[in-house]
Amino acid sequence: MDKLKSMNLFFNPDITDQSDSFTFDREESRHIVKVLRKSEGDFIHLTDGRGQLFQAEITLADSRHCTIAITGQNTQPRKPYYLHMAVAPTKMNDRYEWFLEKATEIGIDEITPVICDHSERTTVKSERLEKIVQSAMKQSLSTYLPKLNPPLLLSHFLEQERKGQTFIAHCEEEQERVLLQQRLVAREHYTILIGPEGDFSLEEIEKALHKRYIPISLGNTRLRTETAAVVACHTAALVNQ
Repeated sequence: MDKLKSMNLFFNPDITDQSDSFTFDREESRHIVKVLRKSEGDFIHLTDGRGQLFQAEITLADSRHCTIAITGQNTQPRKPYYLHMAVAPTKMNDRYEWFLEKATEIGIDEITPVICDHSERTTVKSERLEKIVQSAMKQSLSTYLPKLNPPLLLSHFLEQERKGQTFIAHCEEEQERVLLQQRLVAREHYTILIGPEGDFSLEEIEKALHKRYIPISLGNTRLRTETAAVVACHTAALVNQ
């Protein structure tokens, strides 16, 4: 993957290991030909978002339907852990978008927006968020696209079975908490709950504890929702280095 660092990575979920050629849609074709100034005979890299990395040669440099021939393919290894972040939507959309972008760059596998008792926003623009995740995946040269789930009530989320370690980050000083990095076990499956800026309600915390979620702290300062989520992602990445 090191040799890709100075290259551009493109994404399309429709390409398969049986494909020998591929034609990009108008938007991507224009980006390749007009913005990146790629021409026939140039090589590019493409991923399906499921770990497959394709090398391809441009055979038709048309800004309306750029066509490539597949010349090579390999499977990129997954990282040694699985991270599912369940994060309440922030009041300002751009803050949640920032979290998604940075979490994808750091390394995340699944995201669920959870609607909580104190949530100020209960809807998300799923199509826009999906584009942000795709863009961040390409920018970070990852070949695995994180799964973005539709919003879900926290009460419903807690009813679902979760693999591995499960955590809830909250700010209630009267309840005992441990630092996340002290409880993470390397090479595991993690689910981490991050609440809205008004924090989880006491009832929500109790429900999570009843479901065996481990109460955690992310440091000595009070963090915004999106900051806490990024800190949690980075902590999981560091533990698994």
